[in-house]
Amino acid sequence: MNTNKIGQLILISLIFTLSACAPSSVKRLESDQEMALTDQWNATDSKLVADEMIKDMLSYSWLADYHNPQRPRPTIIIQRIRNKTNQHIAIDTFVNEFKRALIRSGKVDFVVSADEREDLREERRDQEIHASSDTQTEIAQETGADFALSGTISSIVEDVGRQRVTFYQVDLKLVEMKTGKEVWNGEKKIKKLMKRSLFSI
Repeated sequence: MNTNKIGQLILISLIFTLSACAPSSVKRLESDQEMALTDQWNATDSKLVADEMIKDMLSYSWLADYHNPQRPRPTIIIQRIRNKTNQHIAIDTFVNEFKRALIRSGKVDFVVSADEREDLREERRDQEIHASSDTQTEIAQETGADFALSGTISSIVEDVGRQRVTFYQVDLKLVEMKTGKEVWNGEKKIKKLMKRSLFSI
């Protein structure tokens, strides 16, 4: 082994040693400040996709075509948003970003999921037994949904050398409950490039 190779090995060993001995530090960030440490889906992606798809969704004719004298705003239920990627994605975070922005728009209403409705029904059944008659919540007074929202999040990964490109695609559709018609279909794509360090494993 020549002198140059020995010197390179010593330098690499020294770098790893210094890195291991360096103290850890914590920095507080603003909640809306992105700190992308990997190419995985994160909260910023959820907000970006939700904001852009909501603009597209509210610009379509289904909203202008909705007419119900008893309910001025259409009511939506979110059905299943499937994660078809190979990583864990907090689907609830994405769904909540979507719902929050739509509710704040003042143009639509939401009903909760089937599981949440069942919890509410159990509470009403409990009220029938334990609550006074003047404070009980009446049964069979739920609001039915006019539209159902569902979709998928998928990804494709291309890994070459020290670079990896991840393509994310979000597909959502809105279906009218009464007719089964698909009144809106939205798509959003995100591409992320990650470059690995020379010393990464």
